[in-house]
Amino acid sequence: MLTLYDAARCPYCARVRIVLAEKGIPYDAVQVDLDDRPAFIVELNPPSGRVPVLEESAFVLPESPVIMEYLEERFPEPPLLPADAAERAAARLAVERFDDFGDPYYDLYFGRPAGSAERVEAALAALDRRLEATPYLAGRAYSLADIAYVPWVLRVEARLGIPLQPFGALTGWLERLLERPAVASERELVASL
Repeated sequence: MLTLYDAARCPYCARVRIVLAEKGIPYDAVQVDLDDRPAFIVELNPPSGRVPVLEESAFVLPESPVIMEYLEERFPEPPLLPADAAERAAARLAVERFDDFGDPYYDLYFGRPAGSAERVEAALAALDRRLEATPYLAGRAYSLADIAYVPWVLRVEARLGIPLQPFGALTGWLERLLERPAVASERELVASL
């Protein structure tokens, strides 16, 4: 049985929860208090003690992008990477370049000097432009790329107060994703936080 060291409010954990739900993989969840990290989580993911961490028997794996790829390989059905090699590469590239979106998000969220609503809006506009050309971030099919971004998009209005309405292609993408029970469940969780 898999164990996920999780925190409900953490969008990185949300990525893994969505993949697990999409693939119908049973797991045990251990909730981690991000404001008072227990020693065991630092031992599982030294030195930061960041979540998520996935554990299977004696195998321990931190970092959401790596966990997502591991789950895709370990449990290949249903596939969450496109069959087309170019679209698979596009999905991996989108995940690799997530910081282009995540950095402005966290700079504003944590009130860092570089933080501004304009930078987040520029990152949203970049996603919007990408989604004007394709229905999903990696092309024609829902993939790990979409899962990598949607937890933050679900939190933009609630956490940062930035409306998504001006971004038509992005809101259309979000509506498509919310038809998926795994993503809809995450939205419900965000609303309850």
